[in-house]
Amino acid sequence: MHRLKRFKELVLLFFKMVREDGPGFTLRKMSGFLRRRLRRKKGRFLPARAELERQRREDVTALPRISICTALYNTDPKFLKEFLNSFLYQTDQNSELCLADASDSEHAYVRQIVSACKSPRIQYVKLDRNAGISENTNAAARLATGSYLALADHDDILSPNACYELAQAAASGAQFIYSDEALFSGDYLRPRVGHFKPDFAPYYLTNCNYICHIAAFSAELFWKVGGLRAEFDGSQDHDLFFRLTEKTKKICHIPKVLYYWRLHEGSTSSGVEAKPYVAEAAKRAIDEHLARKKIRGHAVDGRFPSTYKVEYDLRIKPLVSILIPNKDHVEDLSRCLESIYGKTTWPKFEVIVIENNSQDEATFRYYEEQQAAHANLRVARYEGAFNFSAINNFGRGQAQGKFLVLLNNDIEILTPDWIEQMVMLAKQPGVGAVGAMLYYPDDTVQHAGVITGLGGYAGHSHKYARRGHSGYMFRLATVQDLSAVTAAMMMVKTAVFDEVGGLDEGFTVAFNDVDFCLRLRGAGYSVLFTPYAEAYHCESKSRGLDKKGEAKERFDGERARLKARYGEVLLRDPFYNPSLTLDMEDFSEAAVLPAY
Repeated sequence: MHRLKRFKELVLLFFKMVREDGPGFTLRKMSGFLRRRLRRKKGRFLPARAELERQRREDVTALPRISICTALYNTDPKFLKEFLNSFLYQTDQNSELCLADASDSEHAYVRQIVSACKSPRIQYVKLDRNAGISENTNAAARLATGSYLALADHDDILSPNACYELAQAAASGAQFIYSDEALFSGDYLRPRVGHFKPDFAPYYLTNCNYICHIAAFSAELFWKVGGLRAEFDGSQDHDLFFRLTEKTKKICHIPKVLYYWRLHEGSTSSGVEAKPYVAEAAKRAIDEHLARKKIRGHAVDGRFPSTYKVEYDLRIKPLVSILIPNKDHVEDLSRCLESIYGKTTWPKFEVIVIENNSQDEATFRYYEEQQAAHANLRVARYEGAFNFSAINNFGRGQAQGKFLVLLNNDIEILTPDWIEQMVMLAKQPGVGAVGAMLYYPDDTVQHAGVITGLGGYAGHSHKYARRGHSGYMFRLATVQDLSAVTAAMMMVKTAVFDEVGGLDEGFTVAFNDVDFCLRLRGAGYSVLFTPYAEAYHCESKSRGLDKKGEAKERFDGERARLKARYGEVLLRDPFYNPSLTLDMEDFSEAAVLPAY
């Protein structure tokens, strides 16, 4: 039944795309979809053989030396041999492997396997006891002669270009470097899935250790922050990443798979349930990270294993101004206001309905009823042609709150503490705007943040995913950094709104929120998405954008204006990976992966 339903949905989507975008564009999208599904998968994340040979011929002795640091403990002999071979065949032969072996006497073969390699590039020490993953790895790091260290597990596999790519990034001056990774269970040439990560996203890292493997960093910085800490075993790398990234802004993400993470019983890659102490260590690491940054808050469990949530301090509760543009549509507005007043637990808010050329007398009677019923609701009359940006800018002039909420009249609030969830983020230093999780009435995702570049301009993250799904790498279930969020439900500090000049009134209908968020980011502010503030966006799935006549001309003009202002920047969203498709909103692999 599920497959039949999915097939019907795809057929309906096909005809919708033909109707809205034309047959040519639709067929190109279908072609990309089929290439993704039918292409040869073996070794798809590896560089071409010619590129590997080129790297082998290159003189890398002038590049920083990469020291791979690994703790060994009763390692499976098959896994160990595969790991060692993956290092020995690195294209960067200037790199070294530092091994600290805490295996017990029953696993003496571990030392024998390492000795059989007879490589001067392998440094080895036999430990007299197993002190745990952190202390054992620190022992491996003490063997290092490289200026950069990288952490690898004893049962995983390095891509043959891993050390070369890390060294190139280190030579650029980056002090903290991480790459994409792939998960495999048998043959690493046939990985199950790639983990294609965003560029550095500090709020995402706080809620989920998305960095994992492989990470490299300045050896000097590693020892300066104290190395790995045994009290955080289980989440020792998460704790380390916080302390390293707190001390440097020179962070580089290499959008290439440089590491293959083995799935097997007992590995963290198989799920945190295999190691239940991981979550407790992670929450303590997050709490200490917040304390060092002098941020009031504490970590709690997230919605899924391996995810967390920070409950930020909310002792001060400022006034929040909710701006709702409206023209007639009393049914929509009524549902919106009933959900606000019936569910909202925040004690200090005002609602400003921005009246824009309504014609139905029933609308004005409804306004009077609502103003009589709610002392904190008033109607402000905007006079002029419809311009979403101008209407909200006008509304801001009527607002007295420290925070503004831009809210469409067809929003129905679901989460009683929605303002709390948004304010706790919007109040943080350096945060510009916060967006919410919006669903269609059929409980599929309408908005979970905006990805620039989708469809050539911008699209919604995880559109049409089922409510309650974790999303790609938990991105439907975690607070995270994004390039933009929709103004259908957006919170922004009033002072920041004023600082950047509000919404650009040259974008009358479309892309005003994308432009606003990109200008916020250009001014140095973060844009965040939270899945913990939820609402229905009651627009129809099938309505889409009006792309006929004058409306089509306006839409095309605003799209061209966005492209003229930002150019190719639109196609390279730092919080979306170039190995992910720009044709769909489901985080699937691109039809053609970038050259590795």
